[in-house]
Formats: sequence, structure tokens, C-alpha cells
Amino acid sequence: MRKKVTKAIFPVAGLGTRFLPATKSVPKEIMTLVDRPLVQYAIDEARAAGIKEFIFVTSRGKGALEDYFDHAPMLEQELRRAGKTELLETLRASNMESGEIAYIRQHRALGLGHAVWCARRLIANEPFAVMLPDDVIAAEKPCLQQMVEAYHETGGSMVAAMEVPPEKASAYGVLDVAEDLGAVVQVKGMVEKPAPKDAPSNLAVIGRYILTPSVLQNLNRIKSGAGGEIQLTDAIAADAAAGRAVYGYRFRGQRFDCGSKAGFLQATVAFALARDDLREDLRRYLNEITAVDRAAQ
Repeated sequence: MRKKVTKAIFPVAGLGTRFLPATKSVPKEIMTLVDRPLVQYAIDEARAAGIKEFIFVTSRGKGALEDYFDHAPMLEQELRRAGKTELLETLRASNMESGEIAYIRQHRALGLGHAVWCARRLIANEPFAVMLPDDVIAAEKPCLQQMVEAYHETGGSMVAAMEVPPEKASAYGVLDVAEDLGAVVQVKGMVEKPAPKDAPSNLAVIGRYILTPSVLQNLNRIKSGAGGEIQLTDAIAADAAAGRAVYGYRFRGQRFDCGSKAGFLQATVAFALARDDLREDLRRYLNEITAVDRAAQ
């Protein structure tokens, strides 16, 4: 019987330079998408997939991120006194109980693989998830939950994959597919940020992973790769090269790259339009500015 996936690593040590000056004082992960921080979307997705232990790999200047998950007794007391029970429940959903969350410091920015490696002592000999909060996925069934269900059938390591145009392959890790089984593909290798002509497929890896402890062992031996960083894809590819099972999973849903300004804005519009309390006002505004833009042309 396969071990359940109950631990997840959230690499959040990045500086968020693409969002300066906002990220001078506010960690990118708690920038607000509609009315929830980016990281809350990842936490909610992880909980839906059965994750019980949340491991954050942070860096200096992330104190506000840690405070976000703490209890706020004075605010809760004021909401209770004012009878604002709905807001109180919303606030409580952001709390993390003692022992549920852990923080590890990544002292040097050596890449995603290194960030995951920093959490190795808290993982031990168990399968684990890795979630990048920059990737926000709108889906009827949360993406990680889809992957956990597929993992129970396949075992091995699994990465979320989506099809990308050839000219965008150089922005991703790309799968070298051994066998296409539909939603699941068996992987024989992975290439990090290949030139378009060198991409082995059009299936790109995005920020959801279920990994076996052997990937952590590989990270002990991996040296810097693309961009001078320790690449997680290299450690996963080493598993495939050693004959261990590695799969890509074509998730059902829409992924937004909230690490970019354009992606963040697109996600804001999409998530707001999905809200009953915001849809009509926003749609009316979008129609108005679209009409003005067409008239100007």
C-alpha cells in the first residue's frame, strides 16, 4: 500500500523583483488576488488534497508571511464583539495551528532544487508535494487533489504538465515522453529551459509536484544546472534515468502565472468574474472600457 502524501513544501524565498516596489515591504506570496493572498490559494488547494503538514522555505524579510498564518486575537475579539461572524470565519480559515506549519530558511538563492533540499530533514522517507504559490490554478477539482488521486494509481514521482507553444518552451522544464497514456504520460527525461528546437515535447512542467524521497537523495549529488542554479527538474530526471517511475499529469484547469504582472492581472479578472458578488459590476466595467477602446480605433 502506498504511503499517503501528507506533507507539502512551499518554496517562498524569492525576492519578487518583478513586482517592485510593492515587494520592497510586502512578500510577493501575500499580495492579494481579489481578496486572498496568493499563498492562501495554495494552502486551500493543499488541504483539499489531504495535506496535513505545511513546510515553508523562506528567506530574510518574510516575517509578514509568517504573521499572516498566525492567530490575531484582538482582531478576532473585535469581530466577535461586532457580531461579524462571517468575517470571523473567513479570518479563521487563514489560521494555521501549532505544529501544522514549519519554516526553513534558505540562506542563499541557489534555485528551486536547493529550496526543496533545504526541507529534507522534515520530509524523511515519505512522498511529498511541492507547490509554487506563483502558479494559481482555477479548477473544478483542485489540481493537487487530481494529482494525488492519479498518484495512488501510479506511484513514483509526478509533475503537473500543460501544453505550451514551441516558442515558450525556453521558459519551462519540458518533458521527454516515453509513453503517452492520456491524462498521464510516462517520462524518460526532463530538460530545463530548452531552446525551442531542442524541446523534446510541448509538455511543460508547472508548479505542482508529488515526489519520492529518492529525488531528495538526487539533490544531494546534483550540481548547478540551467541559470547556474540547482534545478529540481534535474533531480527528477535523474530518477527517470535510473529507471524509477516518473510521470507527467495533464491536469484539468486553467493555470495563471502570478509571478508575472500580466498573469497576475489576468488571474484577478478571471477569479473576480467567477464571484457572484463581483461578476456583474466587473463585467459592466470591462464592457464599457472595451467599447471606449473600440470607438477610439
